[in-house]
Amino acid sequence: MLYIGVKEMQRLVRKIGLAQVIKDIAVAIEEDFRRWEEFETIPRLASHTAEGVVELMPTSDSVHYGFKYVNGHPKNYEFGLQTVTAFGVYADMKTGYPLLLSEMTIATALRTAAMSALAAKYLARPDSQTMALIGNGCQAEFQAEAFRAVLGVTQLRLYDVDVKSSRKLMKNLKGKGFDITLCESAAEAVEGADILTTVTADKKQATILSDNMVGSGVHINAIGGDCPGKTELAPDILSRGRVFVEYEEQSRIEGEIQQMPDGFPVTELWRVFSGQEAGRQSDDEITVFDSVGFAIEDFATLRYLHLKAHETGLYRKLDLLAVPDDPRDLYGLTMQRAGFWSKLASVFGK
Repeated sequence: MLYIGVKEMQRLVRKIGLAQVIKDIAVAIEEDFRRWEEFETIPRLASHTAEGVVELMPTSDSVHYGFKYVNGHPKNYEFGLQTVTAFGVYADMKTGYPLLLSEMTIATALRTAAMSALAAKYLARPDSQTMALIGNGCQAEFQAEAFRAVLGVTQLRLYDVDVKSSRKLMKNLKGKGFDITLCESAAEAVEGADILTTVTADKKQATILSDNMVGSGVHINAIGGDCPGKTELAPDILSRGRVFVEYEEQSRIEGEIQQMPDGFPVTELWRVFSGQEAGRQSDDEITVFDSVGFAIEDFATLRYLHLKAHETGLYRKLDLLAVPDDPRDLYGLTMQRAGFWSKLASVFGK
């Protein structure tokens, strides 16, 4: 089977270009969302602790199967660890054999940014030029790159409770064509912004955006609220706007809409992408993408990576599967290998 490790992912991004990879993944996600009804859809399987969550995100279109293992531990940075790590598997349903094992820590950052920009393509005002980016951790640069690549947004207004994170972001984006303003509060960051992106990490019910901070016509890209008990938006904002989600059943458990009563109206984005429902309907409308991430986004990303691995040759072969000459003789394969190493030890051990 093919294996894409961190080194291969780095080389692939450099070879194709970060902006192009994000745009390619956005195209792949849009393609798969348009055929949503071909997929098995279930909420992700989550194991929660006080420190964080470990999740499995599976789906299948009956031809291929994909899943991602991912964690979310907001305080990991205090120990010098990533708050999110992931890997994924893409498999052939006909044989059940896995085709690709890939790192997905970097890939998840890419697909999350691609999904944000793709949703905004349908939901933000077409003339949007300025984005407030509240929460400037590991995902922030990818969000900025995605919104520039897909929508042409180049003006950024930054805020983070840890100013070091904002300065890190400014350093990483220096010389890349962005006009960046460092702000002292979330309220200052949203002033004059067309798109409000919240991507904070704390696992708690917070109010990053209050109702009086949100004017007419803005698009809110709410990324950080992605598990039970973790939110970023005041409920009144949701009541004023039209709310779009990936998969309603999962979003009611983990998204911003967990604050809202049963039956609160939302629109699944696959219906917008396929033309069954309208996206933004007026310049004055407030639109909210209540993003929690969904398995089809990871499936589309794995599908794309499998294709690009073959096209670029940027992969390694992984000896993960036992493949005996006789499929019925796994025992023989086991003993053959054991005998081989035993013979080597007898020869070279003297």
